[in-house]
Amino acid sequence: MRIVNAQLFRCGGFAPGDMEFGEAITRVGPAVTGEGMDAGGCYLIPGLIDLHTRGAVGADASDGDGAGLERLSRYYAAGGVTSWCPTTMTLREPELRRAMSAARGFRRPTDGARLAGVNLEGPFLSAAKRGAQALENLHAPDFDLFLRLNEASGGQIRLVTVAPELEGALEFIREASQICTVSLGHTEADYDTALAAYDAGATHTTHLFNAMPPLLHRAPGVVAAAADAGATAELISDGLHVHPAVVRLAHRVFRERLVLISDSLRCAGMPDGAYTLGGQPITMADGKATLTETDTLAGSSIHLLDGLRRAVAFGVPLEDAVTAATAAPARVLRREGEIGALEPGRYADFLLLDRQLRLKAVYIGGTLAFRY
Repeated sequence: MRIVNAQLFRCGGFAPGDMEFGEAITRVGPAVTGEGMDAGGCYLIPGLIDLHTRGAVGADASDGDGAGLERLSRYYAAGGVTSWCPTTMTLREPELRRAMSAARGFRRPTDGARLAGVNLEGPFLSAAKRGAQALENLHAPDFDLFLRLNEASGGQIRLVTVAPELEGALEFIREASQICTVSLGHTEADYDTALAAYDAGATHTTHLFNAMPPLLHRAPGVVAAAADAGATAELISDGLHVHPAVVRLAHRVFRERLVLISDSLRCAGMPDGAYTLGGQPITMADGKATLTETDTLAGSSIHLLDGLRRAVAFGVPLEDAVTAATAAPARVLRREGEIGALEPGRYADFLLLDRQLRLKAVYIGGTLAFRY
């Protein structure tokens, strides 16, 4: 198949051109003579990759429910996410094993996003910075537990978060980083502790600014350590978790290392009301999800494409926002040879967007999944 008359996103910028593809991309570049589907000058970008999302449309990655994962897969794809990582809560091992087993058994529906790996956000987190994670389920860093969960997932854990100040964390990081990407988050770590963790093998940062010490001029904390260490950093660009001015600041500091995420909950794509998160009650009002009867943000209710649009509205250049939702997360997941770019040999997972960033079509593995 061939798409012509598109604004192709490659190497961090847009240029007019054509693309040929089957299940994978076979050619991409300047226009050549021949017929094809006319993109009408739309932006043609790689499919979005949401590496940190817990759920949506009433389902949660921690439910251990195969039907729920299929529902999530279709929800993500309908909004332009072609690859996603089910992200688990801080739960006990039996519950986490059920979630891992469900991920292992997942089979992508033809109109659904591909599962790019599992994101194990808990349970190796700080009690003081646990956020919406359940205190009673926190666990000291335990590499043997990590290995058991990874085996249950079929070797699909691609990302694990750890608070580096916990006892045994640095050794955990040294070992786990040989298997997957290790991220710092839900932590009280100071600058020196965080930098030691990056030196030990951590390379990523979980929802920058949230559930970590603030960036202060005499106590720069994890944020400055991540910047100095060359780590990648997630950002929830919903306008609630991080102020738009700080979104712009993070972009200026991290540039191509910035990763947009949704951190969405089961209430995403649903009406305001009462929901649950890891067994805890949450309430969504006007799209803001908090632990019930508190002001603690539990996560977001946005789709990643919403986050990309808002990042652009906040002042992030479109080209950089697209990179942060495609190529950057692909690198974090160590899957840049498969997804995240319009290059020959990658899966033909791509979107057509008009100049107002409205979604016009979603292709996954070269097959049209949604047209608008």
